[in-house]
Amino acid sequence: MDRRTLLGAAVGAGAAAALPAAPATGGAAWPPPERFPLWPAGPPNAAASLPAPSATMNGPPERRELWLRGVAEPMVGVFRPARPDGRALLALPGGGYQFLSIENEGLNVALTFAPMGITVFVLAYRLPGEGWTAPQDVPLQDGQRAMRLIRGQAARFGIDPAKLGVVGFSAGGLLAASLATAWADPVYRAAEPVDATDARPAFAGLVYPVISGDLMRVGTGPAARFDPARRLGRETPPLFLAHAMDDPVVPFAEPLSMLVAAREARVPVEAHFFGEGGHGFGPRYLAPTLPGSRWPELFDLWINRALAVPRAG
Repeated sequence: MDRRTLLGAAVGAGAAAALPAAPATGGAAWPPPERFPLWPAGPPNAAASLPAPSATMNGPPERRELWLRGVAEPMVGVFRPARPDGRALLALPGGGYQFLSIENEGLNVALTFAPMGITVFVLAYRLPGEGWTAPQDVPLQDGQRAMRLIRGQAARFGIDPAKLGVVGFSAGGLLAASLATAWADPVYRAAEPVDATDARPAFAGLVYPVISGDLMRVGTGPAARFDPARRLGRETPPLFLAHAMDDPVVPFAEPLSMLVAAREARVPVEAHFFGEGGHGFGPRYLAPTLPGSRWPELFDLWINRALAVPRAG
């Protein structure tokens, strides 16, 4: 079994658009009541036929969770806190680019961080292997567009556009790292004024992330785009890394390469390598006796410090 297959079998992921509300174990559902489409006129790189949306419950009985495939109409779910503090977070679920673990790494992100005052946006992005042309560009297209639409409607959402960051998990971590280094890459043709909006995250959280492009290679294209550690430079926003040393799917060398590159480029970075935790633990699936279960609290504290760092010019 190659590593991409292993990633697809073992990770957690995201969401689809034109689906009936599907129950999640925590009582939430996808899609949420407040949401908006990324591409009202239709997504770029579409083939003659679009993938069929699918939402299924997966995993052992004690941890059944909602997975999505067939994201034909990418969308953003909006989760508002009771007491917003202006901070905002775009959550990018993982799933090895084979599915989206929308509950573990999307809905649970909202349930965890909204009580901290953060407005959470969960992105159901398209999966490269589902029939799109130039598939290697599809996740980054959706990520850039989501950042631009959220930032362009900051007043509507009650957020500070300068405090919009991302958090990505596993394959979603690769997308988050790509946004942090390739936010300005021209991967789709601008069609509206909002497409000129800055898509750079103010900060990026990478949780058990894939970093090497060769772990997730799909289609063809400039390899450097999919190796964020090679793209990292002074304009890269502050980075937060969280990873378990016993992860059987993504080696700790992956986030370590990002840590080393950030230090060499003098980009602010904080890294937490936990002894136990495995892969796919999200914000709620680690026993409270394990130090790694505290990563959401550490991330919350770190965000405030990261936002105080002036943008490099």
